[in-house]
Amino acid sequence: MKRIIFIALIYTSTINGQNYKRVHQKAILVDSHNDILTASIEKNVRIDDDLKGKTHSDLKRFKEAGVDVQLFSVWCDGNKISPNQWANREMDTLYAVAKRNTDKIVISKTVSELNKTVRQKKIAAMFGVEGGHMIEDNLNNLNLFYDRGVRYMTLTWNNSTNWASSAMDESNPLLKDKPKGLNEFGKEVVRRMNDLGILVDLSHVGEKTFWDAISSTTRPVLVSHSNVYALCPVFRNLKDDQIKAVGKNGGVIHLNFYSGFVDSTFKTKEAKFMLSHKKELDSLKNAGIQQEYALSIITQKYAKEVDANRPPLSALLDHLDYIVNLIGVDHVGMGSDFDGITSSPQQLNDVTAYPLITKALFERGFTKSEINKILGGNFLRILKASEPLNNGK
Repeated sequence: MKRIIFIALIYTSTINGQNYKRVHQKAILVDSHNDILTASIEKNVRIDDDLKGKTHSDLKRFKEAGVDVQLFSVWCDGNKISPNQWANREMDTLYAVAKRNTDKIVISKTVSELNKTVRQKKIAAMFGVEGGHMIEDNLNNLNLFYDRGVRYMTLTWNNSTNWASSAMDESNPLLKDKPKGLNEFGKEVVRRMNDLGILVDLSHVGEKTFWDAISSTTRPVLVSHSNVYALCPVFRNLKDDQIKAVGKNGGVIHLNFYSGFVDSTFKTKEAKFMLSHKKELDSLKNAGIQQEYALSIITQKYAKEVDANRPPLSALLDHLDYIVNLIGVDHVGMGSDFDGITSSPQQLNDVTAYPLITKALFERGFTKSEINKILGGNFLRILKASEPLNNGK
């Protein structure tokens, strides 16, 4: 009798394993935020090379992971002399990759083109500009971004713009007297994004900016890489009233894999790590490497120390469950922030770990239909809703 039960358990486990792999393979997997373009420039590598051990991502591993649609983050901090020029340099990088690899990746500019690319078993690539400072207060730059394939823009990064306040600045008591929210030009930016078909991304923005944007937009919003404040109270995560507002708007919140936005205890652990390697970190920054990528080099060098501080994968899924319980399964997706983060939950070592998320969703009782929405269907819905009516697609 025990042998029969044991065999039955093995059979059930095998069936479930086949199910999650099959569902993952057939789903359209969308990752709304990956920083490999910046990483490739900072580390002087090409993403169509084998970058295992150097980055979280490369072209081959995107395919291995089952990523069908990748929104490539276009980012620089607020200290660049010409942020717009830097943004175009990063987009040039991906255009060059796509030109060298026409059988693997296509920069797709509409949902119709995206679907065609996915049917051809190629990666559909789009851009997401991470920080409104890269338009340099010029609405015409939004038009140019759209023409190049930008389909979302975060209104701010950690730095505020002249027209929108960031979450970092709004939460800084030393800046309490600075203007908060969107000014009239900021609201004009939102309107232009709506008209063009660029999703308004509310990751990184301050609470006042969030509410101003929600009241200004006429299209569903995207939160491309943020988590739940109630589970991890950091300035970058969303409070319950914000989550509900995204649901009411019809938007989608894509989960960030960064340990510091998943686990409330992580920051203390990371601070101790950084202090112990401060001299080495300062040396890299003095050599001209941006803070985030200097830290990335250090964390790769001392991987065992970093691994000990990582939260379990289940902690990330707790954020997903929280959002689903609050506003439903139609409003959540994945925005890994791979190659822009220095720590991720256990098992999520690089982009190839994506099938483990599908497995975990099955184990938590999500249906095939719900998993398809989480992995990409929800994003495709708001992308379609953002497209101008006259694009004929």
